[in-house]
Parts: sequence; structure tokens; C-alpha cells
Amino acid sequence: QVQLVESGGGLVQPGGSLRLSCAASGSIFNIGTMGWYRQNPGKQRDLVASITTGGNTNYADSVKGRFTISRDNAKNTAYLQMNSLKLEDTAIYYCNVKSRYSSSTYWGQGTQVTVSS
Repeated sequence: QVQLVESGGGLVQPGGSLRLSCAASGSIFNIGTMGWYRQNPGKQRDLVASITTGGNTNYADSVKGRFTISRDNAKNTAYLQMNSLKLEDTAIYYCNVKSRYSSSTYWGQGTQVTVSS
């Protein structure tokens, strides 16, 4: 099992920045690709960005050039730097980890990001 704890969400004005963190614990040897997803009420949970163990990244088109995902393998932590935030970035952001050795996937509890003037 892998446990994930997110932090860093909050309220920010349009154009502002936030940095989300996702700390993993438990069976950390099992950690593969790490990612961030977001979801609004009544909507599906969508991928925002992901990063493999080797550092390859993937971004949703809507955040390219504004968000940066990174990971510190020594700390078992993933980060999402969000710049130039827009109203439509408002959502609950969830950390996700895929197992290296099975089809298991793990989710954090979510952190609210609200972009509002």
C-alpha cells in the first residue's frame, strides 16, 4: 500500500501561483508514475500532469506552459507548480501514484484550489 498526502492548495487570485505537494509513504518501492488530476462537482476527474520515474512528463493541453510537475525521488514527493492561474483551474486536485509492479493505483485525499478575484 502507498499512502499519499497532498498539501499546498488554497485561494489565489487570477494570475497568481500555487505549489502543490504530494508526499508518499508506505510501500515506496512500489511507486511508479506520479500524477496530478483535478475534478469539479459533477465532472469527471481529468489528468493535469504526470511524471515517470525517469522524469518524463505529460501535461493536459490546458495547462501546458503554465504548470510544471516535478518529483524528488529521495523524498518520495511530487510537486505541481501552478503559475498564471485562471478561474477555470478551480478544482479539487488529487495526487495519483501508479504501481511499478502491478495495476494498482493510489489516490490522495485531494486539496482544494480556488482561483477567484
